[in-house]
Amino acid sequence: MTSKDSLYFIVTEKPEHPGHIKAGSICHISQYKHRSEVKRCGSPSKLAVTPFGSHTALTYEIDPGHMQALSAEEAALLLALPEDTERLKWLREGAALRAAPGLTEGTSVTVEEGGEELRGVIRYVGRLTRPKYPDPLSGTFFGIELQGADRGKGNTNGSYQYETFFSCPKDCGIFAPFSRVKPLVASSLSPSVPEPSLRPQTEELTLGDRVTYFISDKCRHGMVMDVQDKNGQHFVRISTDKDENGKTGGEVSIPLEFVVKGEVPAETESMDIDTPPVEANADDPYMGLSVNSLVEVTLAEGNSYGIIRWIGALTDQGKIMAGLELEEDRGVSDGTFKSERIFSCPPRRALFVKLSSCRPDSRFQSISANHSEEMPKQEDTERETEQGAGKPETVPPVGTEQVDQILTGRMKGIQGHCNSCYMDAALFSLFSCSSVLDSMLFKSTAPQDAPIQKTLLHDIVNPLRSKGFVEGRHIMKLRQQLQKHGYSHSFTTEEKDPEEFLIVIMHHILALDPLLKLLAAGKVQESYCYQIFLDQNHSLVLPTVQQLLEHSFHSAGLKLVEVPSCLILQMPRFGKKFKMFDKIIPSLELDITDLLSEGPQQCILCGGLAEEQCADCFKDPVFSQTGFKVFCKTCSSQVHSHPQRRSHQPAALDIPKGYLGRSIPHTLTRDKLELFAVLCIETSHYVSFIKYGPNSEDWIFFDSMADRQGEIDGFNIPEVHACPEVGTYLEMSPAELASQVPRDMKGVAKRLFCDAYMYLYQSTSMCLYR
Repeated sequence: MTSKDSLYFIVTEKPEHPGHIKAGSICHISQYKHRSEVKRCGSPSKLAVTPFGSHTALTYEIDPGHMQALSAEEAALLLALPEDTERLKWLREGAALRAAPGLTEGTSVTVEEGGEELRGVIRYVGRLTRPKYPDPLSGTFFGIELQGADRGKGNTNGSYQYETFFSCPKDCGIFAPFSRVKPLVASSLSPSVPEPSLRPQTEELTLGDRVTYFISDKCRHGMVMDVQDKNGQHFVRISTDKDENGKTGGEVSIPLEFVVKGEVPAETESMDIDTPPVEANADDPYMGLSVNSLVEVTLAEGNSYGIIRWIGALTDQGKIMAGLELEEDRGVSDGTFKSERIFSCPPRRALFVKLSSCRPDSRFQSISANHSEEMPKQEDTERETEQGAGKPETVPPVGTEQVDQILTGRMKGIQGHCNSCYMDAALFSLFSCSSVLDSMLFKSTAPQDAPIQKTLLHDIVNPLRSKGFVEGRHIMKLRQQLQKHGYSHSFTTEEKDPEEFLIVIMHHILALDPLLKLLAAGKVQESYCYQIFLDQNHSLVLPTVQQLLEHSFHSAGLKLVEVPSCLILQMPRFGKKFKMFDKIIPSLELDITDLLSEGPQQCILCGGLAEEQCADCFKDPVFSQTGFKVFCKTCSSQVHSHPQRRSHQPAALDIPKGYLGRSIPHTLTRDKLELFAVLCIETSHYVSFIKYGPNSEDWIFFDSMADRQGEIDGFNIPEVHACPEVGTYLEMSPAELASQVPRDMKGVAKRLFCDAYMYLYQSTSMCLYR
C-alpha cells in the first residue's frame, strides 16, 4: 500500500476505547476500505483505522467526530514530530503547518537548535527513514546547511544513520521538523510567520575562503589569508592566483568593499583554465556537452573532473558558461554566484567556467555525445585481445601496505554500468587483495574460451591491481563475450546473482576443478559454492558464520573430503528480501577441523582423541559455543550420565588408521580458513567488504555505483573507502552486538552485519602470493 492509496486522520479527542490511543495520534485507512464503509452505511459512526507506529496491521474503531482529516503531506510533516501532544499543538496553531510546503530546497531559513536560532539554507526535504510496515509513509524532515557564523553548530554532514541526503562539512548540517524551521524572509506562503531579526546578507569572510577581488576594473581570484582592521577600515589579505602583472602567486591587501566571496568568471584570467587540446567542430563547438554531461577541465593544479549542473550566461557579455560540480574540493562555492543560487552542491565543489573550456571526461571515452553506448564490436574486442597474446603478465594482488595508495578513493574499484553490480562486487572481492583463485587466470583453456580468460586477466584483474580502477567498458566487454557464448541472453542488460556468474566463469568457461568436495551418505559431491540451510529446530539467534556452517553440515549429514582452497558460502536468505537472521557475526577464521571426513578429532572437553559424536548434544545449549559435539569415551560417559542426556544416542566415529589406541597431543594442528571478502545486498544492489590486513580495523568497502549522478551518461562513479568502524563491532561481545540498532551503527558497518549475502574464505597455504 502506498501513501496515495490511504486516507489520514489525526485524533483530536482521546477515544474511550481503545485506551492506548491518545489525542495527537495519527492514523490511516486504505481508500478502498473507506469507500466500502461509506457505501455500506453512508456516514459510518466508527472508522476502522490503523495508528502509525503500531508495527501490526490491527485496526481500531474510532468515532470520526474524534478525528480530523489530513492530507498525505500534512500527515508526513506532523509525523516528524516525536510527541502526540506536540502534533496536536502545531495542528491547532496552523500557520506553520500551512507555511511548511513553501519551505523548498534553496530557501534561506532559521532553524531552532539548542535554544538558538541558527541561519541556514534548506538542502533537502523528505523522509529520513523508510516507512515500517504497515505504515504507508514516514515523517518529512528538512535538511539544513548552516551558514556564516553558525557553521559548525550542527550535528551532521548531511547523513542520517547510513544514508546521505545532502553533503556539507562536518557539523554544518541539521535535520529538523517544520516546527523548528522558519523562512529568513516572510513570504506570501507564510503570512502569519513573523519576520525574524535579519542578519547581514553578506556572509563574513573566513580564513581559506575563495574570493574575487577587483583592481583597475579587472577581477582576479585568490584565497583569504586574513581580515585586518586598519584605522577603522577593513582590508582582506589575499593569496593570489595571479598578481597584477599576470604572474602566478603572491599576496595583496584589498579593501573589503572590493572583495566578493566566491569566484566570478574573469575574462582576462580565464579562471586559470587552459583551452582543451580538442579539435574544434564548427557545427558543434561545445562537442555535444549539455547539463549532466561528465566533463574535465584543466586547472592550474591539473585536470579536474565533474558534472555540468547548469549552462547559461552569468554576465552581460553573454559568454556561455557552465556550472560544474567537481568530484573534489577544488571549487569556489556551493553553487552560488554573487550570492545568487544557480544550483546546489557541497561547499567548494562548484566552479563556473566557459563551456568552451570543458571537454568530455577522458575516463568515459566509450560514451558518445548523445549519451549512447559505443562499445567495441565483439569481433574487434576479441581481435584486440588476441593481439595482446604472449606471456601473461603477472600482477600480484594489492598488499596491505598498498591498499590506501592504490585502491581507496573515488573512481577506484570497478566502474558500475547497466546492472553490473553483481559482477563488479564479485570480481573485486575475488581478485583485489587475494590470489586464491589466480590459477583460473593462467590455466590452459579451450581456444574458444581463451578471449574471455584474457579479458579477465588483461582488462580487469591487472588494471585493478596495478591502478586500482577498471573502466565499465571492460566489464561490458566481458558480459558481451559471455552472452555471445550463449550462457545467458541477458548478461549485458539484467542483474544476475553472483553465484550464477561465478559458476559460469569457473565451471563452464575455464573448467576450474570444483572448489568443494563434500561427503554425503558415503558419496562424494562436488560444487563451487555452498548454500547454508538450517533445520527448523535450530536455536540460533545471533549466529556466527562458524555456527551457521556447523549447523548446516550437521543437519545435512555432510563432511568435507579435503580442505578447500576457497570456500564460498551463501547465507541463509531467500531472494533479495527475506533474511533468516537480522544480524550475522563474521567469523574471521573458520575452523573446519571437525568438518573433515578424515583425520583425528579432539574431544571438546579434554582435548584427547575423540571416539564418539552425539547428534542430540549438538542442539544442547550447554555446548552452543563449541563445534561438533565429539567426545572421548570417558568424557562421553560422564556427559551422558546427566539425567537430561541419558536418552541421547552417541555414535562411534571413524578413527583414522594409526591413531587407534593412541592419544593425540593437545596442540593438534587445526585446519582453518581465513575470511577475505563479504558480498552484501540491499534493495537489489550488491556491494563488497574486503578484509585486507591482520588488524581488526583493516577493512575497505567497495561500491561500484557510489555516485549515480552520471547515470544519464550511462556510467557511474565507483568508490572504495576504509571502514575501520567494522573492527569496533567485531570486538563487541555477542550481547553488546545484539543490542545495536542497525540504523544507528556507524559508517557502513550495518551493511556488513545485516545484509551479508556471500562470505569468501581462503586457505592461506594455497594462495600464490602471501
